[in-house]
Amino acid sequence: MKKSNNNLLLKYAGLSTQLFIALGLAVYFGIKADKWLSFKTPLFVWVLPLIIIAVIMYKIIKDTTANK
Repeated sequence: MKKSNNNLLLKYAGLSTQLFIALGLAVYFGIKADKWLSFKTPLFVWVLPLIIIAVIMYKIIKDTTANK
Protein backbone atom coordinates (compact mmCIF):
# COMPACT_ATOMS: atom_id res chain seq x y z
CA MET A 1 0.00 0.00 0.00
CA LYS A 2 2.86 2.38 0.79
CA LYS A 3 4.41 1.83 -2.66
CA SER A 4 1.08 2.75 -4.27
CA ASN A 5 1.01 6.03 -2.33
CA ASN A 6 4.57 6.85 -3.40
CA ASN A 7 3.73 6.18 -7.05
CA LEU A 8 0.66 8.41 -6.80
CA LEU A 9 2.72 11.14 -5.16
CA LEU A 10 5.34 10.99 -7.91
CA LYS A 11 2.63 11.04 -10.57
CA TYR A 12 1.06 14.24 -9.25
CA ALA A 13 4.43 15.84 -8.53
CA GLY A 14 5.27 15.32 -12.20
CA LEU A 15 1.93 16.76 -13.21
CA SER A 16 2.48 19.88 -11.14
CA THR A 17 5.93 20.30 -12.70
CA GLN A 18 4.35 20.03 -16.14
CA LEU A 19 1.78 22.64 -15.14
CA PHE A 20 4.36 25.20 -14.01
CA ILE A 21 6.57 24.68 -17.06
CA ALA A 22 3.60 24.85 -19.44
CA LEU A 23 2.30 28.03 -17.78
CA GLY A 24 5.73 29.64 -17.96
CA LEU A 25 6.06 28.79 -21.65
CA ALA A 26 2.51 30.01 -22.36
CA VAL A 27 3.22 33.36 -20.72
CA TYR A 28 6.55 33.68 -22.52
CA PHE A 29 5.07 32.91 -25.93
CA GLY A 30 2.04 35.06 -25.14
CA ILE A 31 4.31 38.05 -24.53
CA LYS A 32 6.21 37.33 -27.75
CA ALA A 33 2.97 36.98 -29.75
CA ASP A 34 1.52 40.19 -28.30
CA LYS A 35 4.66 42.11 -29.20
CA TRP A 36 4.81 40.56 -32.67
CA LEU A 37 1.17 41.39 -33.41
CA SER A 38 1.48 44.82 -31.71
CA PHE A 39 -1.54 44.40 -29.45
CA LYS A 40 -2.08 47.17 -26.91
CA THR A 41 -3.84 44.80 -24.52
CA PRO A 42 -2.07 41.57 -23.54
CA LEU A 43 -4.50 39.16 -25.22
CA PHE A 44 -2.26 36.12 -25.67
CA VAL A 45 -0.69 36.52 -22.23
CA TRP A 46 -4.17 35.84 -20.82
CA VAL A 47 -5.54 33.35 -23.34
CA LEU A 48 -2.65 30.89 -23.62
CA PRO A 49 -2.29 30.20 -19.86
CA LEU A 50 -6.07 29.82 -19.55
CA ILE A 51 -6.02 27.20 -22.28
CA ILE A 52 -3.17 25.38 -20.49
CA ILE A 53 -5.06 25.45 -17.18
CA ALA A 54 -8.22 24.08 -18.85
CA VAL A 55 -6.29 21.23 -20.49
CA ILE A 56 -4.46 20.31 -17.27
CA MET A 57 -7.71 20.40 -15.27
CA TYR A 58 -9.33 18.11 -17.84
CA LYS A 59 -6.39 15.73 -17.56
CA ILE A 60 -6.58 15.72 -13.74
CA ILE A 61 -10.33 15.07 -13.76
CA LYS A 62 -9.95 12.31 -16.33
CA ASP A 63 -7.12 10.65 -14.38
CA THR A 64 -8.84 10.83 -10.98
CA THR A 65 -12.23 9.57 -12.16
CA ALA A 66 -10.64 6.60 -13.94
CA ASN A 67 -9.32 5.29 -10.60
CA LYS A 68 -12.80 4.87 -9.09
